[in-house]
Amino acid sequence: MKAADVMVPNVITVSPEATVEDVAEILLANRISGLPVVDNNGTLVGIVTEGDLLRRSETHTNRSPSRWVALLIGKQGLACEFVKAHARKVADIMSRDVIVAAPDTELRDIAALLENKRIKRIPIVSDGRLMGIVSRSNLVQALATVRKEVNAATATSDTMIREEVISRLTAEPWTKAYRINVIVHDGTVELWGTVKSAAEKQAVRVAVELMPGVRAIKNNLTIESFISRARLVTA
Repeated sequence: MKAADVMVPNVITVSPEATVEDVAEILLANRISGLPVVDNNGTLVGIVTEGDLLRRSETHTNRSPSRWVALLIGKQGLACEFVKAHARKVADIMSRDVIVAAPDTELRDIAALLENKRIKRIPIVSDGRLMGIVSRSNLVQALATVRKEVNAATATSDTMIREEVISRLTAEPWTKAYRINVIVHDGTVELWGTVKSAAEKQAVRVAVELMPGVRAIKNNLTIESFISRARLVTA
């Protein structure tokens, strides 16, 4: 399997000009821990994560380095920490050296990058443009889905089914497609992610059932509880 077979294509992104407060609200509202940063042309220019928001002056969590630490990291290090703690724009706090992969990257190579670089997600890029994202959970979903090797013809058919399912869900107004990941194996569609109600979960299943070539559906979608949403709002 390749990155394109398991990546989430409907990625929530943010612009370099967005504010730190914007990022915090988006992360909380969508229960995610990182956002690719793209410019007006859709080109990936960086990534911002929860880790970039941990040491902030607003929450009084910014570091107050001791004299010895200040001597150790030097004036440049102190300046960088000041920017991380006080900057208002995403462009000033995002990581610019982003580890990326191509859509045809083998999953074993994706897994190696996640493990060796100790990161949680890898943007999938083609010609500089963001195509999707693969996280650790997507690899776990793929592991739960795979049961046997399939031939090239079946793999191609599975790819087409996946693209059609994602396109259909994206077009529907009653669901947030970026919260649903689709993995297809030998005609069986496995659905992963969260929905807000039992009715939405049922509607997703029905929509997939209507797609040509679908042999079976394994609906692993979980319903986001009211309590979970309330915690996000009050956090």
